[in-house]
Amino acid sequence: MDSLLYQVLRAANPWLDRPEAFPAAAAWRVPEPFVPRRVAGIASWPVSGKAHLLVGARQVGKTSLLWQRVLAAGTPPLFLDAAEPSVREWCRHPVLVLRDLRDLVSAQTPVLLDEAQHLEEAGLLIKGLVDGGLAPPLYVTGSSAFHLRARTRESLAGRAVRVQLHPFSLAEIAGDLSHLAPIPARAIVREAASSHVVRGGYPEAWRAEDPEPVLARLVDAFVLRDASDLGRIQDLTAFRTVLALLARQVGNLVNVSEWAAYSGVSRGTVDRYLDLLEECHLVRRVPPFAAGRRLEVTHRPKVLFCDCGLRNLLVRSMAPFPERPDAGALFENWVGAELLKGLDPLHPLDVLRTWRSSSGAEVDWVLDRPDGLVAVEVKAAALRRPQLSRSARSFIAAYSPRDFWVVNLDLCAEEQLGGTRVHWVGPEGLLPGGILR
Repeated sequence: MDSLLYQVLRAANPWLDRPEAFPAAAAWRVPEPFVPRRVAGIASWPVSGKAHLLVGARQVGKTSLLWQRVLAAGTPPLFLDAAEPSVREWCRHPVLVLRDLRDLVSAQTPVLLDEAQHLEEAGLLIKGLVDGGLAPPLYVTGSSAFHLRARTRESLAGRAVRVQLHPFSLAEIAGDLSHLAPIPARAIVREAASSHVVRGGYPEAWRAEDPEPVLARLVDAFVLRDASDLGRIQDLTAFRTVLALLARQVGNLVNVSEWAAYSGVSRGTVDRYLDLLEECHLVRRVPPFAAGRRLEVTHRPKVLFCDCGLRNLLVRSMAPFPERPDAGALFENWVGAELLKGLDPLHPLDVLRTWRSSSGAEVDWVLDRPDGLVAVEVKAAALRRPQLSRSARSFIAAYSPRDFWVVNLDLCAEEQLGGTRVHWVGPEGLLPGGILR
């Protein structure tokens, strides 16, 4: 290990030669107050003999989460910032990294490799370290799965466990309300939801007095860095146009031909833009639910923005939720995004879908889960009595879901319809124990 690299590592890890500096020298890495995160699969970490990949969009708190876990465990880590040129050069040679790590840290020292998308061959490095028998637990963060895949030809199958971190969910921002009675707890959740649906869940935006400048910087980072640099997109004007179209048409079925004509690019280019936006965790194309019925719409997905704050910034409206003309589409998107956060991204049968018939009947969200079918209809209104729409009744008659939920702004009620439990619930239905129980 050359002296420059050692000095860089020592600056980032002052406890390398001064163990007494930990944990005080690392405390600033975790924001105060720290919002406890709910991440499926991370409770089992570390897994022996595996790399641990924490992926997600920019600025969702991946590094903060790893530091919080390391500080709680009390073991000083080795922090490697892949944005640092000398670290990137070192990481081009897994054999050298392995040799140096054995001389630099003990076998109990966690290794935190941050922002791995900056590396030329992140996958090859991780593969080399795991196959080379790296003893310490290896934790890797990355903001773009697209970039990580594009820069490696090697599979990490069998060598890594992976979890995804989303922007703050409603459950995370509401916090632990178990000490409160139901009515005040419900009031807190609904107030939090009304703000969450507008400003979104990116940690800095959520904490900011004015989230708009924070969200604007994030959009620029996604467009200018991930799209132009990582995605190799030349026509940024067309890309911005497609992104704005997606924001204005949340809840609508994907129409690639229409978007291509409007933005002046080919259908293939729009598909490529959508691929990149999904890999950067900005949007999700939600596939249609199909069970072999003749009148199902089976080939057109629906657009879902993964964070409502970014979506609202793109449509240039941060108006309070009760004052919004787009409240219906926005609330539907918010519910879909919250459902997405609660699913296990690695379980092939845990899938968010949408349903529409050729006659126009529609159910907003369908959870195709291992333990049964769950359907969700979204109403941006304070319903006064439990009444199902014709679309809801058509879906229940055709598919007999285990549960059918109507998420609205106020009404709470339940009834049994054949073999289906029907629930009317406010935003608190998105908390653990509700729809995602």
